Formats: sequence, structure tokens, C-alpha cells
Amino acid sequence: NNNNNNNNNNNNNDNFDYNTITTNRGNLKVLATPAVRRIARENKINLNHIIGTGKDGRITKQDIESFLLKQKNNLSSTSTSISTSTSTSTSKTIEKDAKSTKLQDIDFKPIINNLESEYREPIRGMKRAMVKSMDAAARIAHLGYSDEIKLDQLFYVREQMKSLAQQRNIKLTFLPFFIKATSLALKRYPILNSSLNEDASEIIFKNYHNIGIAMDTPHGLVVPKIKNAERKSIFEIAQELGNLQKLAVDNKLSPSDLSNGTFTLSNIGSIGGTYLRPILMLPEVAIGAFGRTTIVPRYADQINPVEIVPSRILNVSWSADHRVVDGASVANFSNLFKNYIENPTSMMMEMI
Repeated sequence: NNNNNNNNNNNNNDNFDYNTITTNRGNLKVLATPAVRRIARENKINLNHIIGTGKDGRITKQDIESFLLKQKNNLSSTSTSISTSTSTSTSKTIEKDAKSTKLQDIDFKPIINNLESEYREPIRGMKRAMVKSMDAAARIAHLGYSDEIKLDQLFYVREQMKSLAQQRNIKLTFLPFFIKATSLALKRYPILNSSLNEDASEIIFKNYHNIGIAMDTPHGLVVPKIKNAERKSIFEIAQELGNLQKLAVDNKLSPSDLSNGTFTLSNIGSIGGTYLRPILMLPEVAIGAFGRTTIVPRYADQINPVEIVPSRILNVSWSADHRVVDGASVANFSNLFKNYIENPTSMMMEMI
């Protein structure tokens, strides 16, 4: 009997009355639809803690979503408070572990269970354009090629240039270097910066490098272009990249910003992943994607492999239209790109 009583008490702590709320006037009926009550029940939310914003104080689905998000934020701040109250020795241990293992920034979204077993959403705007683009690209034979690149030297170069960038109000990430290295490599292998004419009877070589950068925004995936990257410095590219990112987030990109690309890069590694299989943005014949940068053990000298040191490694994946580009061209292009990134001075010399 005692066990039964304990079980009943535990159950009562979790099972709130989802039909009434307690006030100074006694128990009152909740103004909420059955669907909202069910969402509250599934997420174990006490409706006494929610202030309805609907008509006559009705609790809406949006009120539930806001409450769940607030719970998540409170949990984060509680965790921070606990960590700051620990002893100095424990803090040092945590700090050391955090440096060796950096947690990914996971995009948390509340789970809202829909009462229906399925539902439909119209495909409009950016999503509709993406469906058409990917449907066309799926008909093309893709050639894939991947490699890993050491970022150690570039890391130090970027650190040295950061103060100059800050003086110009420029945020200097690795991406502007990748864009410039891509442009320099395209000068040597222009077949990757070409396209086919409409009846696939001619290859159109382009001496301008309009490099598209895939961006994930609240409004969907967009690919604005860094126009004439072959003429621009790394600082100029970084500044233009920052401007385009702001316009993309504000949903203010112009048709000109999104058109006439010749090559595309995707920095999906900012979210996660290692090797990828990027899909062409037709009529372009090549695309690159960068995975997550990781610190791994590598030999300091490949010719005389004795000492093992930590090294920053970037995974890069290329795809090309196999009707136009052969495997050797992609491999040679990738090797030159790799040389520019692993030996930044060689990239600087090409820019003089």
C-alpha cells in the first residue's frame, strides 16, 4: 500500500489539471482549445504558469511556444549560474575540457506536436526556386572530389591581419581567403569557371569570377554573388561578404546580388559535417563545399614522419559537371587551391 501511495503522489506531481486554472476566485475553466490543452499535456506544462494573450485571456498555441522557449533560456542561465559557483579547481578542469572539446551550437526548437498525422505546406518563393534548380541539376552527371587541407599557416596569417581588419570595421573569417584562393585557382583552370550554351554545343569561358556564397537565412537558402572576385583584395571581399550577409538576413538582397554567378562555395561546416556532396547551381559547372574545421594529430613532417603535432584540418569537397570537366582538372584545381591555403604567402605573391 505504501508503494502504491508513493506512486500516486509522484504521478500527481506531473499530472496537472489541463482544464482548470487556480485563481484567488477559485478554480476557473481554461480558455483554450482541446489542441492547446493536448500540447500542454504532452509537454507537461502547468497552465497556471501561462498568461493567455488571446481573446478574453485565451491561451493560444503561440503562448505555449513562448513558454517552452522561455524554459529553454532559463535552463541555460541556470546552468551558467551553477558553473560559476563551483570551486576554482573544478572551473579550471571544466575550462580545460572545454578547450579540448568544443560543443556544437545546436539550433534548439520547441517540439510542438500537431494533432493531425500529416499536413501540407505550399512551396513558394525561395523554396520553389530551389526545387526547380535542384530538379535540373539532378539530371547532370556529377563528378565528386574531396581532400583535407591544413589551416595552421592561414590561421596565423589571419590572426596577424585581424587588427588591420578591425581598423576598417571588417570581420575577417577564413571564408574571404577561400574565395580569393578559389579565384586565383580558376585563373589557372578556367574550365571550372565556364558553362554550356543552351544546346550544349559550345563551352562558354568566363574571365570574370562571380563567386556565389550559399547562406542559410530565416527566409531560406540564398546564394548572393561576390562579383569580380578576381579584381578584389581579401579585405574588399570580406567587406562585401559582410554586406551581403546583412542584406540576406534582412531579406533585402536585390536580383542583381543573386544573378550571373560563375562558381559557388558553401561553408556548411559552420553548422557541422565533414565531407559533403554539393549539388551544382546550373548553368555553373563546378561547386565547392567546406566542412567543419577540426584539430587532429598529424605528422609535423610528411617526408620524415617522426613528430606528431596538433593540426587544424579543413575538409573540402568539390562537384563538377562531368560533361564538361574531367577528374584531372578538378584534382589539379583542388591541389592548387590547397597550396594557396596551406602556404598563404604563395597566394599573396599571386595577388601582387
